[in-house]
Amino acid sequence: MTVDQISSVAKRPPGAAGRAGRARASDRPRTSMTARRHRAFYLFTSPWITGFLLLTVVPMAYALWLSFTTYDGISPNWRYVGLGNYSELLTDSRTWDSLGRTGLFAVTSVPLSIIAGLGLAVLVNRPIRARGLFRTLLYLPAVVPPVGVGLAFKALFDQNSGAANGVLTLFGVDALGWLADPYARYVLLMSVLWAAGNIMIISLAGLQDVPRELHEAARIDGASAWRTFRSITVPLLSPVLLFQTVTGVIASVQTIMPLLLTPDGTTAGVTALPQSNYLYMMHVFGQYFALGRYGYASALLWVLFVLILIVTGLIFRFTSGVVFYNVDPEAKK
Repeated sequence: MTVDQISSVAKRPPGAAGRAGRARASDRPRTSMTARRHRAFYLFTSPWITGFLLLTVVPMAYALWLSFTTYDGISPNWRYVGLGNYSELLTDSRTWDSLGRTGLFAVTSVPLSIIAGLGLAVLVNRPIRARGLFRTLLYLPAVVPPVGVGLAFKALFDQNSGAANGVLTLFGVDALGWLADPYARYVLLMSVLWAAGNIMIISLAGLQDVPRELHEAARIDGASAWRTFRSITVPLLSPVLLFQTVTGVIASVQTIMPLLLTPDGTTAGVTALPQSNYLYMMHVFGQYFALGRYGYASALLWVLFVLILIVTGLIFRFTSGVVFYNVDPEAKK
């Protein structure tokens, strides 16, 4: 830099260089912070959005279209029947019987699973030795795939070589046909309770979020352990219990465990299911794979989807007065 250039820079008023730089920066095209956040949001959620569209929306739309046809999955000779499949299921006695058994199974299995999971959570939440080991051991059955659970229970309750009948024979009791009526429903219920560790973990997280000060105040007032649990712990756990109820109902009406407990153990074995385990999804499986009635089975699935929405809405409606939140869910930010 020459002497003249140095002197010209020195003669500039203070802050002139900063103002000139800002003026040049303002002339450049600039992306707003909001636009950048939106772009980052859609970039990070694009894998989930793509999977949701391709694996959920498109199959549901395709099933909806199939429900108006007589398509069997193979023959090109299908025809459009409109609401014919829906009108048929209204008069199908097997549909209503399976739906009733599914409702009874949900009403039975969901409360038992929640009670079992909450009871285990209360036990492992106590200050005992090797508490982490007990939590791990009780949770491990929940990570076993359903196929593995079905195979294990089928082997355990086999009439000829199962361990359950082996124990009964030690006490002089004749072997029972556990996988046939009327005992098959109890094996199914035990297979559901086998995975109570999943509910235990969620309940345990809720228990650890309950303020200890409330328990101490109740103890000072002379409240018993049961009264404290009933009047403090359960109300504060009500959002967790509501979540478990909704997800449990959805899972119970979609269970495929009865099919895994059949002697065949394949989709073709749905025709040999015990009557007590012939749930709604087993009826759907039979229509799909045993009879090849893709259109009618798709109509059954869409009816189940609507019923799940209705039942979920009713659960939220009738539990709104007994569920307590630490933060008002209706509050606006």
